[in-house]
Amino acid sequence: MGRLLFLFIAFIIFGSQHLAALAVNDSEKYVSAREHMVQSQLSKRGIVDKRVLMAMKKLPRHLFVPEILAFKAYTDSPLPIGEGQTISQPYIVALMTELLELSGSEKVLEIGTGSGYQAAVLSELAKEVVSIEIKEKLCIKARKLLDSLSYTNVEVRCGDGYFGWNKGAPYDAIMLTAAVDHIPPPLLAQLKDGGLLVLPLGNPFSYQNLVLVTKKGDDYKVWQIAGVLFVPMTGHAMQTSGE
Repeated sequence: MGRLLFLFIAFIIFGSQHLAALAVNDSEKYVSAREHMVQSQLSKRGIVDKRVLMAMKKLPRHLFVPEILAFKAYTDSPLPIGEGQTISQPYIVALMTELLELSGSEKVLEIGTGSGYQAAVLSELAKEVVSIEIKEKLCIKARKLLDSLSYTNVEVRCGDGYFGWNKGAPYDAIMLTAAVDHIPPPLLAQLKDGGLLVLPLGNPFSYQNLVLVTKKGDDYKVWQIAGVLFVPMTGHAMQTSGE
């Protein structure tokens, strides 16, 4: 009986140590995957902002995708996150973030929180981030995840991002992470003079152009960056599509 008790206790001790070792190895695996992602998918494709690279090297992207897809978290592709939405491929996240030229003092508005990954990246680079998600389940889930990871400078709001969040305006930069065939006027109105807006512009159900918008007084200029494919912006954007 004593021997059996000894073996049982030994199993618990060494079993726990084994599980802890697995957890460490698992963590090391993801750290290595992030380093490879940054080098092969971002740096080699021209992402040069060191703060962007450091943020994406740091952030546990695997926590922002469904657990069953965690093994694909650092691959060069978008992934489904539920509710018909996706998390963008790492390169697109980095590119859109770099285009905003954040220095650390800005207030940023993000339209389309999704799982919260892009908001987390922005929070590493800006002073304050307001993120709006129209899908309530995703909104609540992202808010809880970001809170659990201590991203205290991110405010997640549930609602139609087409109208932005006027209470926090003006914003130094705005990012729209869903496709729309026109620039939503409320977002332009909430962008400060000299501010930057990045979004996928074009047919919501086909390929779009990633564009950078610069605001100058009552006017603005649009710069085409690259061809992209994003999920459509829903809500009011659908009602005004084609107008």
